[in-house]
Amino acid sequence: MRPILGLRRSYLPLLMVYFAYGSLGLIDVSRDMWIKERLTLTPAQLAGIGVWLSLPWTVKMVFGEFVDSLPIFGSQRRSYILIGAAFTACGLLMLAGAAGGWIAFASPDQLYILGAMLIVIGTVIQDVVADAMSTEVVSRVDAAGNTRAESEIRAELGMVQVLGRLALGIGILAVAGLSGWLAELLDRETVFLIGLVIPAISALGVLLIRAEAAERRQLDWRIAGGGIGFGLVILIVALAGLPLAQELIFVVSMLVICAMLFLVTRELDAGTRRAILFASIIIFAFRATPSVGDGYFWWTLDVLKFDEAFYGSLRQTSAIIAIVAMWALSKQLTEYSVTKVLFWLAIAGAVLSLPNIGLFFGLHHWTEQTLGFGARTIAVVDAAASSPFTQLSMIPLLTLIAFYAPAGHRATWFALMASLMNLALVAGQLQTKYLNEIFVVERGEYSQLGPLLIIAALLGLILPIGAIALFGRRP
Repeated sequence: MRPILGLRRSYLPLLMVYFAYGSLGLIDVSRDMWIKERLTLTPAQLAGIGVWLSLPWTVKMVFGEFVDSLPIFGSQRRSYILIGAAFTACGLLMLAGAAGGWIAFASPDQLYILGAMLIVIGTVIQDVVADAMSTEVVSRVDAAGNTRAESEIRAELGMVQVLGRLALGIGILAVAGLSGWLAELLDRETVFLIGLVIPAISALGVLLIRAEAAERRQLDWRIAGGGIGFGLVILIVALAGLPLAQELIFVVSMLVICAMLFLVTRELDAGTRRAILFASIIIFAFRATPSVGDGYFWWTLDVLKFDEAFYGSLRQTSAIIAIVAMWALSKQLTEYSVTKVLFWLAIAGAVLSLPNIGLFFGLHHWTEQTLGFGARTIAVVDAAASSPFTQLSMIPLLTLIAFYAPAGHRATWFALMASLMNLALVAGQLQTKYLNEIFVVERGEYSQLGPLLIIAALLGLILPIGAIALFGRRP
């Protein structure tokens, strides 16, 4: 009953933003099928594009600084949610126009990248606002005006993060099965247009914001100007086509974000900064693990004959299990240490990568003959067991960030820490790209997929466990 008892009406606007974020999965199956059917991008190229699509998350500090200090029409929360929803809607229209052929000023590959980037930017803007609100809805004083106990504040902040992840998971669940069924029944253009209901949901949440509790302050041009300059450098490097452009941007991003974090955290005591540093390194390593890439998805379509409807059911099952896991483990996630949570998630993740490897090497043939179930059952069980990991791994860090968020800098602080964690995803995408360049997988050619699966699984275990061993017991 903890999540139900912990729910407050003031949480609803930010929960609707997270719900809408999860609901973007409505277009996932149609988009993935459209990429395979109509576009010419390889798995390595898609992984490289994933790096570029991750970069708006690394400049969240710019959006955070504006949200903290630059009201639009007198609003620091409502207006930014509406702006983000508008970007998302434009991205969905771009994908629909590319799929339907009524937007043709560029190739379908280029229109896909542009539409996906607009959706990402819209999501980032709304996420910055929701993150800031997640620290503001928890009062630091009681009804009598007395300061509340730190443990009580931390527990409530943790519950807000649990509820936020639950809202995200419920959004994923609400559209998971539907995404597969729509992809099977409707053309790609129509599904993208139906997706326009998603930004409308987060915009509707604006009506529930009674009063904005944000602390207004002067714009810090060290953060805003540095972030804008950083964004321009990224754009110039991307357009110039320099060799190792993505790697160069990753290194520059890391230096810029760490420098800005140093500026924001100077007022914290040394012990607090050290605790945040070591926890951040561990979570960075956990999130920086590579994936296999799109080649495995294509293999399941071509060899195992999975279809759109099955993928919809698979995502629905995963979403249900993720919600159940977050709900059942709400106490552990809000009260246990980051190190303990991530250690067991890393071990479990390595074990649960084995069924996918087994499927490639024919495990389903043996299970069908011996135990009576085949590839689809193995895929469902594996997806159900591994689905909660991404969301579970974030809750301890989000709670830590929310607890130490300084007044007047909440959006900027949250955005900077989130930018650092999203840089970990960029590192993972770069590794995915490298692996796909070494073990080449093409449409219909999957001989290198087996070694790719094994190496990705080993890196997924070694990176987080190594970070925990080095930093997990430090003060």
